Amino acid sequence: MENYDKKSYYNAKKRVKEVKIFYRSLISYIIINIFLFIINLIFSPGFWWFLFVVVIWGIFIVLQFLRIFVFKNKIFGEDWEDKKIKEYMDKDKKQ
Repeated sequence: MENYDKKSYYNAKKRVKEVKIFYRSLISYIIINIFLFIINLIFSPGFWWFLFVVVIWGIFIVLQFLRIFVFKNKIFGEDWEDKKIKEYMDKDKKQ
């Protein structure tokens, strides 16, 4: 770890935490929806209400996946933040 600067270490640690949170969310999504399916099957098999939970929660899981693995914080990520901070600091310096 001595060969890495603090910013790289912080970014890597933050990324690992995000990935860990995603996998926990995915596991919760799968387990809870299995239970909801069973409950739905037992108590009201004529109306598949658990699908509402599957779809709505699934949309959020997909969005979380896209943010973490596809876009990798490109939208409003650290580069954007650094650029905006520099922009505001330059603006304050001119005033």
